[in-house]
Amino acid sequence: MLKKIAYITLFALTLTSCSDTLDDINKNPNATETPLAPYLLTGSLKQGADLYWGDANNFNSSLLFVQHWAKIQYTEPDRYDVSNTSFTSLWNTGYATLITDLNTILNFPEAQANSNYKGIALTLRSWTFLLLTDAYGNIPYKEAGKKVTPAYDSQKDVYTGLLEDLKQAQSLLGTTNGAVTGDLVYKGDITKWKKLVNSLRLRIALRISDKEPELAKQAAIDATSDAAGVFTSNNDTFKFTYISSPQQNPASAWFETRDDFRISKTMVDKLTELSDPRLPVYAQLPSDASVGKYVGGGNGLSNSDANSQGFAKTSKPGTYFLTSTSPAVIVSYSETLFNLAEAAARGFISGDAEQLYKSAITASFNQFGVTDAAVISNYLNQASVQYDASNYAKSIGTQKWIAFYGQGLDAFTEWRRLDYPVLTAGPATVLDGKIPSRFFYPGTEQSLNGTSYQAAITAQGKDLLTTKLWFDAK
Repeated sequence: MLKKIAYITLFALTLTSCSDTLDDINKNPNATETPLAPYLLTGSLKQGADLYWGDANNFNSSLLFVQHWAKIQYTEPDRYDVSNTSFTSLWNTGYATLITDLNTILNFPEAQANSNYKGIALTLRSWTFLLLTDAYGNIPYKEAGKKVTPAYDSQKDVYTGLLEDLKQAQSLLGTTNGAVTGDLVYKGDITKWKKLVNSLRLRIALRISDKEPELAKQAAIDATSDAAGVFTSNNDTFKFTYISSPQQNPASAWFETRDDFRISKTMVDKLTELSDPRLPVYAQLPSDASVGKYVGGGNGLSNSDANSQGFAKTSKPGTYFLTSTSPAVIVSYSETLFNLAEAAARGFISGDAEQLYKSAITASFNQFGVTDAAVISNYLNQASVQYDASNYAKSIGTQKWIAFYGQGLDAFTEWRRLDYPVLTAGPATVLDGKIPSRFFYPGTEQSLNGTSYQAAITAQGKDLLTTKLWFDAK
């Protein structure tokens, strides 16, 4: 019942009148006169999941860049034939909705939001900023929400600032710091929120590991030595579980009326090569029963070549991802184990990198319903899957890419950072054989925040899809 009420009241507005004499006439007796922390929290979780899992930032962009999905018609995004209007959703919703609403919670007096609400809001705001800087690079951070034309901060400063913000979030969260309602993810379980904070701190530590190794090492130590710990099972995974229409998973909503995506041939070929039992979860058999096997779509094809592959002869993404109640996984236990494996491989923390790597793959299998121990053992014992200590980036990068299936924004970031697997741009792509390295800034930044925008590209490089971001510049 709480979930239904939260959805219904998600966007309750405070009504104000044009003049004092019309106050009573204009008041809606059913409206909320002041924003309430539970409703703002519910709205932020739902809108954040939609933003992360929806078409603009996921399956119509980043999932194509990392070749998880491919387009079988309307192939312009898969050929990178896009403009600075293509990437406005992440920016506009991130700043105008998520960060604005989360700042509202942070600015509430204690009577309106206890410290647990504020710790959760700071955690979600940090995650939002992380998505923004991973995608665009330099972004407004310190002045965001404080000035009409905020300055952009360097990506390094954003990452280091977020580590401090998450440290503060951890200090705000406590099991005796008050009850939380409106939490559709963890149901007010503060111990899980505290694990998420540390898992995000570990994620950021690896984001900066190639550029600031000493700071990264300390951040990894801080995250893993904190008493709250990091994720320890799939039950800790940070995911938003959808319900029925009109609050269904956005991929499900898309496929109800459209048919322009297939699982990528790159992914199908890799899973087939490894006899990976996740293939029937990640893909559907073609509707033409005579095909009898999973067939991926080529990335970066012209519209005619993409169409000619055959709608009935190619595999759609798996039904696991396309049902109304499919969850939007945002931070998984599997990712955290991969991050622990890499942190150990880099010497940041103690631990058996190989065993953590195997545990990460196992956690991914379990996440997608593969639990047979013999099947998992056979998979892990393949020479092409076994951990290569001399090239941990290849082992971890390849398996992380597979495990991140469906999580386009983070798969895109980790692929850029680790440089594995090696991907090749499709034949009809328009970036001279290159795959994008970032999102364009929205065109409105040039017109509405021009001075800050110009300073940002002067510092970072031209506003191109191929400009390498700070964390990615080798």
